[in-house]
Amino acid sequence: MNGSEIITTYEAILITTGQMLKVVQRADWRNLIVLEQECRNLIQKIIINDESKMLSDELRQRKLEIIQQILAVDAEIRTFTQPWTVQLQIILRNTIREHRLT
Repeated sequence: MNGSEIITTYEAILITTGQMLKVVQRADWRNLIVLEQECRNLIQKIIINDESKMLSDELRQRKLEIIQQILAVDAEIRTFTQPWTVQLQIILRNTIREHRLT
C-alpha cells in the first residue's frame, strides 16, 4: 500500500468505529458484531500491507491524528460495552453456582 492508501484505510477504520459507537448507543449488538468484523478486516489489511515507514512527515502526523480519534471513539464504545460484559459475567457466575447446587 502506498501512503495515500494507508491513510485511507485508517480513515475507514475511524468511520467504522464511529458507526460502531452509533449502534452500541442503540444496543444494536448484531450490527456491532458486523462492524467489529469490518474493523478487524481493515486492521488486518494494514498489518499485512503497512508501509508506514515510507510515510511522509505530513502523512505520519495524519496517521497519528486518526489513531488518536479511533482510540477516543473506542473508549466511548467501551463505556457501553463494559457494563454489559460485567452483567454477563454475573449471570454466568450465578448460572454456574446454580448448576453446582443442583
